[in-house]
Amino acid sequence: MRAIAASLIVSLFGAAFLWHATDGLQALTAESARRLSAARQMPAVPDLGLETMSGRFEPLRPAGGRAAVVTFIYTTCPTICQSTGTDVARLRDRFQTKGLGDRVRIVSISFDPDRDTVREMARYGEAHDADGIIWTIARPSKKDLPRLLEGFGVVVIPNAFDGYEHNAAYHIISPAGRLTAIVDMEDITGAVAATEKALR
Repeated sequence: MRAIAASLIVSLFGAAFLWHATDGLQALTAESARRLSAARQMPAVPDLGLETMSGRFEPLRPAGGRAAVVTFIYTTCPTICQSTGTDVARLRDRFQTKGLGDRVRIVSISFDPDRDTVREMARYGEAHDADGIIWTIARPSKKDLPRLLEGFGVVVIPNAFDGYEHNAAYHIISPAGRLTAIVDMEDITGAVAATEKALR
């Protein structure tokens, strides 16, 4: 009987811990926890500059009452970053169709600034029809990269093929410079809705 009671107590403590650690079973993975945290806490994004594919320097935080949508890429990626470019082009087109082209800025940020030179970023941008107005490709300085990735909760892990494994999502930033939502790359409708909400 004592063994059953002890097992029951251990099970209850375990269930309570799991409930607390996963925020009521809402965040069962690190990625879902990251997204839930962004939606609830809306952290300020790092205040730093980026070099764009045209060689200009621009602030990461949006200006002029615009929202921003940020993705993370590296241009030499042979797989997901290429399809990401296609998804972002679709998102840009949706913003234009909805008349939001002058209220939203899309930035695909390279986390491989050594290899992703201005020339390589421009090549990637041209391949995916990034116009440099609504959508641009950019990179941080090498010293700012750790702070940038930490600020967005993005994990980048080198793989065996001289590339990287990394989070792939739309990061929605309000005009006030806060990360308000993280949305799946395939969810164009969800990304538009989250951006419209950030603009309100």
